[in-house]
Amino acid sequence: MKKNIKLLFLLTFLISINNAKAIAETSQELLKVDWSFKSFIGKFDRASLQRGYQVYNEVCASCHSIKYLSYRNLAEKGGPEFSEEEAKAIASNFEVVDGPDSTGEMFTRSARLSDKFVMPYANEEEAKSTNGGAYPPDMSVLVKARAGGADYIYSLLLGYEDPPADVKLDEGVYYNKYMYGNKIKMSAPLSDGLIEYSDGTKATTEQMAKDVVSFLMWAAEPHLEQRHKFGFRVLIYLIIISVLVYFSMKKIWSRIESKV
Repeated sequence: MKKNIKLLFLLTFLISINNAKAIAETSQELLKVDWSFKSFIGKFDRASLQRGYQVYNEVCASCHSIKYLSYRNLAEKGGPEFSEEEAKAIASNFEVVDGPDSTGEMFTRSARLSDKFVMPYANEEEAKSTNGGAYPPDMSVLVKARAGGADYIYSLLLGYEDPPADVKLDEGVYYNKYMYGNKIKMSAPLSDGLIEYSDGTKATTEQMAKDVVSFLMWAAEPHLEQRHKFGFRVLIYLIIISVLVYFSMKKIWSRIESKV
């Protein structure tokens, strides 16, 4: 019995090594970006976040939701930091179902700052039906949920290309060299000049990908800057305490050694 267990363990171990080797050989190295938020004291680029929201709103929002964000978050410190009036104007472009009113009926009104981002579909089944059976994932924490994080999402957006000769794709499926399995049901969402940035920045595919990924990173971790500031202060505090403890111990041991 023990011999069989050892043999099974050995086979499992060898299979896992082979699988890991195969993954390593077929995986594509992700594109690297010098993200402003990546360092220990990193911060978000406000202009990039505002452009990123524009890309999300004009390109991604027709399929992908960000259900954990409210319109007021767009004006909060640490985020895109639109003015309150700008955030109100953005919210007013969307309609939400509210109620019941005094007659017991539901009604439609313009969104307010307190409202969550409007969902593109009424429910999951509608989303699947509209997208050929594929459910567009919510983007609230997408960057944190994927291995590779921001680099993976950025690479995915730029990874569309013609499939190799030996790869056959079903109808409605596209080849992406950074996608797990290289097959994806979403067509390439970005192309040069697809949108016109309100700040005049040239809307290249790379620029739009970088901006929208920055926005999605903020959506996934809106308190990142506060966390970085707090961590930096804690580190300085620990350094000071360590120095004080070192000199205190040195002074105490010098007295002990002098007595000895």
